[in-house]
Amino acid sequence: MLVDILAYVAGALLIVGAFFSLAAAIGILRLPDLYTRMHAASKAGTLGSGLALIAIAVFAMDGSVSMRALAGFVFFLLTAPISAHLLAKAAYAAGYRPLDEMHVNDLEKKK
Repeated sequence: MLVDILAYVAGALLIVGAFFSLAAAIGILRLPDLYTRMHAASKAGTLGSGLALIAIAVFAMDGSVSMRALAGFVFFLLTAPISAHLLAKAAYAAGYRPLDEMHVNDLEKKK
C-alpha cells in the first residue's frame, strides 16, 4: 500500500518537473533576449530538474540514493541562480545590452 502511494507521489513529482522543464525549453525558444532566456532556463529548469531528483529520492526507498538525490537538488538550488547571474554580468560586460523595452538598467553607469 505504501509503495503504491510513493509511486504515485513520485509520478506526480515527475510530471510537474517535466512541465517546468518544458516551460524552460519554451522560454528559451520564445523569449526575446539573452537575459530573459537565461532567466527562464535558470529558474524553471532548476525547478524541473530538482523535482525530478526529489521524485527519484521518493521512489528509490534507499537511504543512500535519497541522500544523493537530495544533495543534488540542494546543489542545483545553490549553483544555478548564481551561475546565471554571473553569466548575465559577463554578457553585459561583453557588450550584450538588454532590449530597449527594459526600462530599468541597474548595470548602466550613471553620468
